[in-house]
Amino acid sequence: TTLSFLNLVALFVSPDIDALCACKVLQALFHCDQVQYTLVPVAGWQDLGTAFMEHKDLYINCSNVDLLETLQPEEDSVFFICDTHRPVDVVNVYNDTQIKLLIKQDDDLGVPSYDDIFRDDEEDEEEGEDSGNESDGSAEPSGKRRRYDEDALERRIERQRARREWEARRSAALVMFELAWVMSKDTKDMLWWSVIGVTDQWVHDKIPHMKYVTDIATLQRHVSRHNHRNEDEENSLSIDCMRITFEYDLRLVLYQHWSLYESICNSCYTSCSFKLWSINGQKKLQEFLADMGLPLKQVRQKFNSMDMAIKENLREVIEESANKFSMKDIRVQTFAVHFGFKNRFLASDVVHAAAALLENVEKDETPADNFIKALDCLSRSNLERLHLGIDLAKRKLKAIQQTVASCICTNLILSQGPFLYCHLLEGTPDVKLFSKPLALTLLCKYLLKAFVCSTRNKRCKILPLIMAAPLDVEKGTVIVLGIPPESETSDKKNFFGRAFEKAAESTSSRTLHDHFDTSVIELKMEDRGKFLDALITLLS
Repeated sequence: TTLSFLNLVALFVSPDIDALCACKVLQALFHCDQVQYTLVPVAGWQDLGTAFMEHKDLYINCSNVDLLETLQPEEDSVFFICDTHRPVDVVNVYNDTQIKLLIKQDDDLGVPSYDDIFRDDEEDEEEGEDSGNESDGSAEPSGKRRRYDEDALERRIERQRARREWEARRSAALVMFELAWVMSKDTKDMLWWSVIGVTDQWVHDKIPHMKYVTDIATLQRHVSRHNHRNEDEENSLSIDCMRITFEYDLRLVLYQHWSLYESICNSCYTSCSFKLWSINGQKKLQEFLADMGLPLKQVRQKFNSMDMAIKENLREVIEESANKFSMKDIRVQTFAVHFGFKNRFLASDVVHAAAALLENVEKDETPADNFIKALDCLSRSNLERLHLGIDLAKRKLKAIQQTVASCICTNLILSQGPFLYCHLLEGTPDVKLFSKPLALTLLCKYLLKAFVCSTRNKRCKILPLIMAAPLDVEKGTVIVLGIPPESETSDKKNFFGRAFEKAAESTSSRTLHDHFDTSVIELKMEDRGKFLDALITLLS
């Protein structure tokens, strides 16, 4: 296999949960084949450029720019790319010597044919066959990207890039797991990491719901296979066993590690359905609890301490009452893992815990330290760290709920014509938390859903949202994030990356487009006005 031929690998991993899970699967494969590697967390393109100067042979997980142009590598460097971001840059797709894309054969990359991009019709007549396959000629060393002087080629490539709409496709962790499966080296741990990777895409709203359901069905087949295979191999009642089960569970965040009341109040689905930021919403919540017929003492205490008789049919009781309150999707397809007798976690619990550890702002630790802690919490030998992550996630979710309530009640969301806009001011409680992309993404998703539920303006219900939060007060910068409109049928394609680039160009705004997710940028506070004006003009 390919992996066993690599002597030394640098593994560059972006800071998101799906990438962490893909990294765990790959680390296990490297361990099987005794491959030496260096793990390098990279937060953006600047990190990648710096790290690349130190590590020449690498495996990398980002493909939405021309890597050879960006990094200027040696001819013998080979890039293996596993990336959920789409589109893949056209030059990366058609370079078959230095760049290897790890993708499913049926993955539609949506790029034009080679001839449409790289072959100039007028040149063809003069140069004959040579222009079609320069990689075989002596003019360019093998391994170098095919380089053309024609302005026409550059224009075609730029036109292709100009049409980009960022979206997420197949989870990188799932791709890695299926690679391990093809090699007959897949394990239950690898399967669980791929489950978390897919769930991360759903939690952070990166993929359409139908894509999530399709991936869950794929994973369910693998779970059935592993459970059947391991029935005889290990004692399913042993204290350190691991069991993955398919569940049709509640859309209540961390409810098994919290009180039921806190979970209902801080879950996006229930909070927006009840409109908990309003007095009427609080009344509705009390009516809902009364309809379930559960004692308030039980609802407000930790889930683990609730009476067993109540817990046994709790999901059915909640679903029955939820249907009466127009919450027909209170349950969702997911997976749970059981470690021995005591520990049970839903995949979404682990996603929230890992994200909270990854973006922890409570201690002055480096991003690399947080990265390693988030990676560690994915191992079943590190349950203490996972529980610590769950505690951090609770505080983060409470902060999101309070910020959403504050923004709705003080009318901080403004309609700017083609989009909605919200700016968190310095001094807002927990504002430091929202200087991180994953936390800001979750806040954005929650806020847009809440706004759509509360507004009477039909036009505003179909608008995307741009949100800005303070990043560095001394430098006077803000982090800006754009998300597509709130809709169950949305394909989740995000066009803001290209729009941000054009708005910054046309106004000479001081921006930094460093994130692998192009819909996240850094912007100088003084340039905010002209940047927004340019965006309004562009998108109108």
